[in-house]
Amino acid sequence: MQLLRLQPAWEGFETAWVTLPAADTDYLLRDERTIHGRGPTNRSLRALASNLWLAWRVVRRERPDAIISTGAALAVPFFLFGKLFGARLIFVESLTRTTSLSLSGRLVRPLSDAFFVQWPDLAQAGRARFEGRLL
Repeated sequence: MQLLRLQPAWEGFETAWVTLPAADTDYLLRDERTIHGRGPTNRSLRALASNLWLAWRVVRRERPDAIISTGAALAVPFFLFGKLFGARLIFVESLTRTTSLSLSGRLVRPLSDAFFVQWPDLAQAGRARFEGRLL
């Protein structure tokens, strides 16, 4: 939902969404080109390996100019390969992260070209920008 609020920023560009299969994402992205990653992503080495392979295939095939993520473990493999292929990497920390960065955020922050948080206090964490909330 948070990324859908930003959709006017890439209107007119070819897009693909990478997400986990779920009723809400299936509904919200029903008219979008969607690629499903593997869950659960919370510290699962098996899912990480599967999503690394998926990210390699998708980024190599699509050659995206930019990758935008609102977090979760799918961001990590896609940012790794996105960086290798020269994509601009934009991370928007989830609205639910009010006092500290997520593990995914901490892992991708060094790779990110732009790193946004949705709470002003988190911008103090360094190399993060607060431009308002998405929801």
